[in-house]
Amino acid sequence: MQLDINHIAKLARLGLTEDEKVLYGRQLSVILDYAARLQKLDTNNIPPASHAIPMKNVWREDVAAPCTNTDEIVANGPTVENNMFRVPKIME
Repeated sequence: MQLDINHIAKLARLGLTEDEKVLYGRQLSVILDYAARLQKLDTNNIPPASHAIPMKNVWREDVAAPCTNTDEIVANGPTVENNMFRVPKIME
């Protein structure tokens, strides 16, 4: 397991102490053992489910409306021109 911890730490660019490597190695071992136990469960008669609870869209309808407070909105910008934000050019 020590090799796995070193490899994972290197991939994640983590500088771990030897004590941390031992601790995380034990924790990873417990997690992987539990995952192996779950893989042994017989799930043949269990229907697949994407969510544990019914999902529904709770957003409101998107309705276009005229903007009546443009002066307040553009007042937040550093530079305004013709009631629009003026931004510096980024490309030639």
